Amino acid sequence: MKSIFDKTDNAIIINRINKLTPESKAERGKMSVDQMLEHTNAAVIVAFGEKELKVNFLIKLVGKILKKKVFNSEFKKNSPTAKEFVFTAQYDFEHSKNELIKNFSRFAAGIESIKTNDHPFWGNMSPEDWNKLMWKHVDHHLKQFGV
Repeated sequence: MKSIFDKTDNAIIINRINKLTPESKAERGKMSVDQMLEHTNAAVIVAFGEKELKVNFLIKLVGKILKKKVFNSEFKKNSPTAKEFVFTAQYDFEHSKNELIKNFSRFAAGIESIKTNDHPFWGNMSPEDWNKLMWKHVDHHLKQFGV
């Protein structure tokens, strides 16, 4: 698997993000391209401790139970999304794209870029867990938009 922490691999994702345009259409799902960029960026900044999620004990328990299965398989289409990651308004495409690029690029500094080892839903996270989650999640949504 490719690594968000590897500069070359990280650039692969950035190059794919750069292929998006305001006219990019989803091949599946309900999000517009600007909403997807906001959604993926919000997920990315959780790794830096910059986005707080409120998850009750039962939901966190479910996350811990499902973590290994989810992290070791393809992300499923139309999976449930935490309300903090649902973006329904219209957003400035260029700003949203640049924010995602800026924040995803931070991973290329290495595992030191991760500022928390606790994910509100998935629980304890190693750098390898963050790599799997971030790569698979962003890749999943870029494929959704054909890039």
